[in-house]
Amino acid sequence: MAYIASALRQKYSEDKLHILSAKTNSNNFTYDGIDLGGERVTQEIETYIKDLEEKGTRIKKFSVVGYSLGGLVARYAIGLLYSRGWFDKLDPVNFTTFAAPHLGVRTPVLGARSRLWNLLGSSTLSTSGRQLFIIDSFRDTGRPLLSILAAPDTVFMLALSRFRNRVLYANIINDRAAPYYTTSISLTDPFTHLEAIEMNYLPDYTPTILDPGNPVILKQEKDRPPLMSRLASSSQTIFGRIPLFAVLAVLVPVGIVVFLVNSGIQSVRSRRRIRLHEEGKAGIVVGSYRIPLMVENARSTIQDAIGSVNPPQRTESQPTLTISDASYRANGYAEKGLSSASPAREHQQDQISGFPTLALSSEQHIMIKELDNIGFKKYRVHIQKAGHSHAAIIVRMATKRFSEGKVVIKHWLKEEFEI
Repeated sequence: MAYIASALRQKYSEDKLHILSAKTNSNNFTYDGIDLGGERVTQEIETYIKDLEEKGTRIKKFSVVGYSLGGLVARYAIGLLYSRGWFDKLDPVNFTTFAAPHLGVRTPVLGARSRLWNLLGSSTLSTSGRQLFIIDSFRDTGRPLLSILAAPDTVFMLALSRFRNRVLYANIINDRAAPYYTTSISLTDPFTHLEAIEMNYLPDYTPTILDPGNPVILKQEKDRPPLMSRLASSSQTIFGRIPLFAVLAVLVPVGIVVFLVNSGIQSVRSRRRIRLHEEGKAGIVVGSYRIPLMVENARSTIQDAIGSVNPPQRTESQPTLTISDASYRANGYAEKGLSSASPAREHQQDQISGFPTLALSSEQHIMIKELDNIGFKKYRVHIQKAGHSHAAIIVRMATKRFSEGKVVIKHWLKEEFEI
């Protein structure tokens, strides 16, 4: 998130914009759970604002930026801030996520390999892993945390609905940490076979950012490369990678062992940190953040919704605070400014049509419906120079391979971010 903070500072002076880059969930602290991370960040934000006030600076507005797992931590934190009255004191302006797994990271692909990944991933990343794979039971709700984050009439969704702008950026390919369907909150993935589609880019951001109103067109069969040509190309690719496969055959087993050993160590350390946190020995008064998560009768509403789903397989010069969360590891524009809690709000399915629906769970289908109801502007990002697009989208390192990420941040600052 260092590049984003730097780009913000280049555009806005400190008398216009204060930038807090959250530090409390750095490194392996991301193993400890989205909720615990949200409590840490909330305290960090409150402390920062109070320190500014003591120095004579009064904040009038605030924005939140979350990257990767930090996007989910941010969604939890704004719920806590809402419940603690901060939304009555400050005007929420921008809520932005970059490559954030809003639907978790459970792979929707059927088959033994996918089941193995879902099993290993959920069991090796401690509390965060169980939450990301949607197999946890969050406190007394009886539901996974991610489903609670997206449930109507929770403090989390009420907080999210208050932001003037809600924007997400999602990689369409090569994001091994958070695939397209989850970062774009999508029922489909039109980008599994790029040769079968024609992509429409924004004029000033070609060929990196797709047009959110009309991102792709499915080619007619006659416009696609001939079958034999596609097979020949695939064969050349496979044969060209034989040396790589030979090396991986040796390195992967070693890497898996190292990963499992490290995950075991970090899980033990995480459980210890969680225990100290729950006992109030980690510098946070836990009780002050354990607020009612739902208002009215939201729990029965969620249960009814799950039972009904049957899925197929103003620019001002006042001081502003932008909060970024650097937590990591673990078609069109829906109408803005309307809360999904409103009974008159009709669901607008912000999806790309014409592609097969992924094998998502009923929980994930409900998350998509509710998050689309509340409205995100979705930008699909086509990073081609870097094989690791998850890092490139926010320019996590100063390397030419990540230069397309600079285009993404430039677009966000010019077209979407406001103070």
